[in-house]
Amino acid sequence: MKRFSILAILAVSALGLSGCGGGGGDGGYVPPPPPPIAATTLFLIDQDGYSLGGVPYSCDSGGGVTAPNGEFTFYPPDNCTFDFLGLDGNYDFNPYVDDIIHIVDDLDNGAGGVVYDCASFGASTTFGDGSFYYDMDDICTFYF
Repeated sequence: MKRFSILAILAVSALGLSGCGGGGGDGGYVPPPPPPIAATTLFLIDQDGYSLGGVPYSCDSGGGVTAPNGEFTFYPPDNCTFDFLGLDGNYDFNPYVDDIIHIVDDLDNGAGGVVYDCASFGASTTFGDGSFYYDMDDICTFYF
């Protein structure tokens, strides 16, 4: 009988302790993944408001050429590089001899304050209307 009592106590103890895994009691909770980053679409237009389609570009998340309406899409905080081959650049913002480019949103609001770096011109930030300095046939990277 004594042996039966000891076995019964051991069995009850084993069942009681089997729920203790020592895992901190978090119940296996796994936090949900962060929400996906929304794509951003901007447009390249010239000084007359015409779109600049066909400009080659490459962002961290993809690339190609700008759409016929000047559209390009990226996922912040992407860096996007544009090849302005065939454009005259703009040091003096003279619309008669320069190719002034603006980066705008779908409401034609300029993307001002964007840091960029061009191979020939150097580094700066875009102006409030989304325009920026660049050299003839320059390649520029924008840090969105």
